[in-house]
Amino acid sequence: MPRAGGSHRHGTCPVSPAWLLPAGQPEKEPSGPCIDGASAHQALAYTPHRGTNPSSPGENKAAFGFCRCPQVLFAACELGVFDLLAEAPGPLGSAAVAAHLGISCRGTEQLLDACVLLKLLHVEMRRGEGKSVYANTELASAYLAGTSPTSQQHMLLYVARTTYLCWAHLAEAVREGKNQYLKAFGVPSEELFSAIYRSEGERLQFLRGLGDVWSVEGRGVLAAFDLSPFPLVCDLGGCSGALAKECTSLYAGCHVTVFDMPDVVQMAKRHFSFPEDGRISFREGDFFKDPLPEADLYLLARVLHDWTDDKCSRLLARIHGACRTGGGILVIESLLDADGRGPLTTQLYSLNMLVQTEGRERTPAQYRALLAPAGFHDIQCRRTGGTYDAILAPSQGYLLST
Repeated sequence: MPRAGGSHRHGTCPVSPAWLLPAGQPEKEPSGPCIDGASAHQALAYTPHRGTNPSSPGENKAAFGFCRCPQVLFAACELGVFDLLAEAPGPLGSAAVAAHLGISCRGTEQLLDACVLLKLLHVEMRRGEGKSVYANTELASAYLAGTSPTSQQHMLLYVARTTYLCWAHLAEAVREGKNQYLKAFGVPSEELFSAIYRSEGERLQFLRGLGDVWSVEGRGVLAAFDLSPFPLVCDLGGCSGALAKECTSLYAGCHVTVFDMPDVVQMAKRHFSFPEDGRISFREGDFFKDPLPEADLYLLARVLHDWTDDKCSRLLARIHGACRTGGGILVIESLLDADGRGPLTTQLYSLNMLVQTEGRERTPAQYRALLAPAGFHDIQCRRTGGTYDAILAPSQGYLLST
């Protein structure tokens, strides 16, 4: 159970655009790095030597470099490399980057060259000067520069400071079957949000990170089904209201109530802006024990994967009891394949749930097994082509359109 002041929405591993793969591109051969705590291990590890045997020493060497690649990405974000290059009037040399950021010339040159090999930066030789100059790639401009509307920078820094430290204890998590907050942060494993919100700054970092996620993934999951028949929406564990903003932008007739813990709601109101049309409101409470706002549709985005089946069942039963006649629930999660062994990104997310939460990622059948006993029916699961998928489950009196 989350402690007071913690958000219900953990979403501890994901940022996304599957991890910076174009929609539909096979996961096994990403064209760029994975900007995510769990799947960073996947995409950044995959740096094949073309034309070599997959079992060759060179190939194995690349695969075992996974632990270093995310740190290159994290360091470049933290130091402001991508922001500087986004704001510069043209490409910059390593000495200029070092001077602007107040960091060492030696380290800067090495970091920039590593970013080039990870396809985060372009490099070219400036004629007549005999020196290399660097610029952001399209990928870095879109997802790593803080000024981009699809920037994932806040989530990356959360991953670097929290998620990655838990992954250092993966073996212990597998051995013990529980999260690793005690070893990583000295926080009891039962207090899921104490590590994430160990300071006001870290809490704000996480809330901003969720905004990063929904700036890329929000529209896709909300458009997976036609939600226009549901005018009154409640986003349970809605944190900063980022998904609510996507919802009101997509569906002109809807109003969204964001329901979250008091400290989270107060922080959201202080630090985030909202449209002036009044279609987004906030309400404080704990969705495991406090009365839920009445709604036609409840959003549960990256919530159920935090919890055991028992806690999920209790929460779903509460939602069904509060749901208006003809209403339903939209579950937004990264779905495992039917056999539970893929896709790789989701499998890594599930391991991340092991090291950070009580829960796991689930198959469509496993979600149906949770939703049906709670009273939901006509359950439909839809793959979006992105990192997160959508499950729409009406309560009663509403038939899904095909």
